[in-house]
Amino acid sequence: MIDVEAEPQAAEDVFGDRIDLARVFAKQLAEHGEQRGLIGPLEPPRLWSRHILNSAIVAGAFDAQSRVADIGSGAGLPGIVLAIARPDVSWILIEPMERRVAWLDEQVGLLGLDNVEVVRARAEDYPAKAGFDAVTARAVSALRTLIPLTAPLVAPGGQLILMKGASVQAEIDAADKQIRRFRISEARVESWGDGVLDQPTTLFRGTVGSATR
Repeated sequence: MIDVEAEPQAAEDVFGDRIDLARVFAKQLAEHGEQRGLIGPLEPPRLWSRHILNSAIVAGAFDAQSRVADIGSGAGLPGIVLAIARPDVSWILIEPMERRVAWLDEQVGLLGLDNVEVVRARAEDYPAKAGFDAVTARAVSALRTLIPLTAPLVAPGGQLILMKGASVQAEIDAADKQIRRFRISEARVESWGDGVLDQPTTLFRGTVGSATR
């Protein structure tokens, strides 16, 4: 018997009329996630609070009608969750591992997400200058590694919206060279979910210019 976290009261507030889709995805992840190597054995008891709501709470960070790439989508956190929460945004989920791509394709079909495209690729192999309005990622790597993978995919003037942990300021300091190289302006840390979630989500956010050599 899998011990799965009960749906928190905040879930309906975060997802609104899309809550039923979020429930279906949570059930799928709880039942199949560990078996398919998508989440660890400790995650079901905190599936909603640590993963689903942690991802969904930042849905308001993205502009309407924009094209957003999620790098290293994995289990669909945050890409599938954000696609549920923001049907007005086009999401391109970029994931290199075949079994994870299969999972993402299954969930897109099951949930009827017509605003999602799944692409099997590594971020560094994806066509440069893809011109996305924004690129996001969650639990991929430190900023000094992540920025060179993500910034080239963003149109000039577009945004990096990267989900990070408590050490984000140290990551920003360590990534000073990469931030300057890709002319990332207005680089800042944002907290999403204060007063809604027990643990708000931390974002690194910045506007991408043209890279220098």
